[in-house]
Amino acid sequence: METSKTISTGKRSTIMQLVPVMLCFFAMGFVDLVGTASNYVQKDLGLTNAQANLFPSLVFFWFLIFSVPTGMMMNRIGRKRTVLVSLVITALSLIVPMFGDSYIIMLASFSLLGIGNALMQTSLNPLVSNLISSDKLASTLTFGQFVKAIASFLAPIIAAWGATTAIPTFGLGWRALFLIYATVSLLSIAMLAATPIEEERPDKASGIKECVKLLGKPFILLCFVGIMCHVGIDVGTNTTAPKIITERLSLPIEEAGFATSIYFIFRTAGCFLGAFILRKMSAKLFLGISVVMMLAGMVILFAADTLSAIYMGIAFVGFGNSNVFSVIFSEALVSAPNEKNEVSGLMIMGLFGGTIFPLAMGYASDAVGQWGAVAVMTVGVAYLLYYTFTIKKRA
Repeated sequence: METSKTISTGKRSTIMQLVPVMLCFFAMGFVDLVGTASNYVQKDLGLTNAQANLFPSLVFFWFLIFSVPTGMMMNRIGRKRTVLVSLVITALSLIVPMFGDSYIIMLASFSLLGIGNALMQTSLNPLVSNLISSDKLASTLTFGQFVKAIASFLAPIIAAWGATTAIPTFGLGWRALFLIYATVSLLSIAMLAATPIEEERPDKASGIKECVKLLGKPFILLCFVGIMCHVGIDVGTNTTAPKIITERLSLPIEEAGFATSIYFIFRTAGCFLGAFILRKMSAKLFLGISVVMMLAGMVILFAADTLSAIYMGIAFVGFGNSNVFSVIFSEALVSAPNEKNEVSGLMIMGLFGGTIFPLAMGYASDAVGQWGAVAVMTVGVAYLLYYTFTIKKRA
């Protein structure tokens, strides 16, 4: 009786801890507004594809700089405090655009958003491992990605609402998106700060050299490149989907922008289902099915010339790419259980792929149209197919 009551109390305590953590995952999704925002800024300022793609590239550039140092910071101040720092920077990044949407202001906003998200993704994922057992880590991280995807899915809808609806009080237009998400960031700070979480202490303090040295382990390196490809495809589709419709069907960006919502609708659905499927199916098999779906989506995007067909291709990519991060990240953590902070820093540094892919796609699309951008993403899908075969089956 007493044991049953203790277990029940423990479960309730874990749920109460997970609620603010999941709200932090929602705040993590704010980084995906960069694709939507860059399209509006491109229209407002008359930028080329390469110039507009600099915005998402700039956001993810900071993952290269800050991810590994954040892993070291966690060893010193703890994961929860690191997440709180990241939320403060994220809130600041969302407040800046309320003072205008000039090129310099948006560069500053996206830079702060990238720095805050680099800190958040590096610290929030391993923080979950303090609350959940290793056998349920992949499914829990996938549920976190589901919550994150809700924020990503809502971003283009809120921006379109702001762009087409008069807001006399603020006069922000599509930038009302930043005000709403800034408010949620402040709420996340308050809730997480008030939640007690007991963290495991690191065995040792580590430096940048020790962290980067982990890339010498073949499987860690494969995971690192896999994360680069995943986020490159994610940011690439987020940014390019509306442009494909505009180029092939000549629709305005306000209408074509719904393509981004299609991507995130199916990515959100994929994360939700993946949280349950990964409890029953092996990560290797599930990842293989996901990557094949992405490959099918890329083939459709190469050939599609109708709105419904383009939506179908985007949906396939969104659903297929929804669980790639969670599987790769959890596989990397499990492969090095005594170096979770360092591995987390390295994996989040892999989000630098969000810089490389959009830049390459921007130049490719300026040269041969959006077919070039799709070709760049297809290279990433091919690598993920190869990576799938390197995963070992676990009992």
